[in-house]
Order: sequence, then C-alpha cells, then structure tokens
Amino acid sequence: MIRVVRTIAIHRPMQEAVAYLEDFTHAEDWDPATVSCVRLDQGPVGPGARWRNTSRFRGRTSEVGYRLDERGPDRLRFVGENKTVRLTDDLRFTPVSDRSTRLVYTATFHFKGLARLAEPFLRKDVDRLADDVAAAMPSAVAP
Repeated sequence: MIRVVRTIAIHRPMQEAVAYLEDFTHAEDWDPATVSCVRLDQGPVGPGARWRNTSRFRGRTSEVGYRLDERGPDRLRFVGENKTVRLTDDLRFTPVSDRSTRLVYTATFHFKGLARLAEPFLRKDVDRLADDVAAAMPSAVAP
C-alpha cells in the first residue's frame, strides 16, 4: 500500500469547495493524470454516485470505476477500483476563514496481484502525482 497526504489551501468557502469536489467529473480540472471522467448514473450527487475515470499513469492509460463512498459537511471519500488497484481519495475540509478552506487530501493505493511487487518502484511516481494534484487543485477549485 502507498499512502500520500497533501495539505492544500483553497480560496473558496468550505461549503462551496465541498460542493464542487463532490462531483468527481471535476477531476479533469484538478487531477493532471485524469484524461476523462464520466458520471455513470443520474440524479443528485451523493453517496453511491459512480464515475468512470480514465487516467494516464507512468505512460499507460487505464480506467477506474469510482464511487462516492462518504459525503459529510467536511469530508468526501471516493473509492476506485480496477483489476490492478484499489484507490481511496479521502478529502477533509477545515474552514480557515469565510473565504478560504484547508483541504487535507489523502490518496491510498492498494495494488493487487503482481502489481503489488512493483509497489516499491511506484512510490516516486505516486508522490509526483500527489504533488501535481496539490499544485492544480487551488486554481481548479477557485471561483
């Protein structure tokens, strides 16, 4: 398992930041590895909502099915899975002011099967991916 944590300053009120990020289709804006992200169901976004995310990692493109696992006033948790990895994106929000929010973004990668053997070699790439997300997130979420 690889876990990365980044703390990100967002210049948007907490409630608005949570509302924006709960729609995982916006991953196209804040995750530079995301090629596309498509909602698979309809209706209001809430726990159980599902997306198909196509990402590029280490030069390869793969699809991951995501679902919104938990949604609270100060937390979002998405779980994604395909045949080689189970991913958890845990977003925890704290208001800093009425116009600013601190986001603690934790991504956990549980590699499966033979991919587990490559885990030690993937750490740098996962760290770089987390750094890219932390760099892109503030401007993507800003109003």
